[in-house]
Amino acid sequence: MSHQDVTHKPGVYALFLVYGLNRPDDIGSVKAALAGVPAAVKSLRGRFPQEYVSCVIGIGAGAWDHLFPRRKRPAELRPFEEIRGERHRAPSTAGDLLFHIRASRMDLAYEVARAAGDHLGDSVYPLDETHGFRYLDSRAIIGFVDGTENPELPEEAESAAVIGGAEPDFAGGSYVFVQKYLHDMKAWNALPTLEQEKAIGRRKYDDRELEDGVKPENAHNAVTNIKGEDGSEIKIVRANMAFASPSRNEHGTYFIGYASTFTATRRMLENMFVGDPPGNTDRLLDFSEAVTGTLFFVPSIELLEELAE
Repeated sequence: MSHQDVTHKPGVYALFLVYGLNRPDDIGSVKAALAGVPAAVKSLRGRFPQEYVSCVIGIGAGAWDHLFPRRKRPAELRPFEEIRGERHRAPSTAGDLLFHIRASRMDLAYEVARAAGDHLGDSVYPLDETHGFRYLDSRAIIGFVDGTENPELPEEAESAAVIGGAEPDFAGGSYVFVQKYLHDMKAWNALPTLEQEKAIGRRKYDDRELEDGVKPENAHNAVTNIKGEDGSEIKIVRANMAFASPSRNEHGTYFIGYASTFTATRRMLENMFVGDPPGNTDRLLDFSEAVTGTLFFVPSIELLEELAE
């Protein structure tokens, strides 16, 4: 089975579109979009082969049951359950369809989004639209390199992000979790660079990981380091992007994580928001607030074509 573009790099520009369905008159329009959007991407790639146009389509749990009632649901596809710790909260927010669009030109990303809107029409209503951009040399808007923990080799990325034999009916698919963070940049920028580095667990300017004797237990890259039963690190593939609305003083990071199982991502989030042990929460959350949280399933290319029929 061939997977959608879940292992691609974050890109230069990204559009994250989350829709809700206007049930029950949406089935035909959604199926048209499942076929029409990949066709639009293919056409743009042919015309602009150097611009890295892609679009990943994800389907939420409620939408899956509504659109494909005769098909069983992927094993871990369910509404995201809120995570609430003593001081921090990862909210659960609605979402039926996700379009993760990437390109090296914003106009081409717009063309894909327009194709989606043309097919969907009044069958959906917007829940969130976020315009992401590559900030400086692939840094988060807080100034640190983002995506450092991603698998480096293509085969490692595919193993981390794409379902294999564990769910044969959904091989080639992925689970994707999206979460918008708003940063308190005034408080963050008031923090000395050394304290920022301790919060992240890496050097700011050269991206080197802090030594074990220096890195705190609540550093971001410490609490998100998940081990399997054999002691090896469990990876996911992140395609995070910076976003901002300076006039509203909004500065954020759009987290998007692709994984072959949502269990790994869930464990990372619990470590961040609750702590392991409880209370050892992610230091970065003292400056960042999660405002959305939605889980989707990304079908393989073959299954997406089948669903579109």
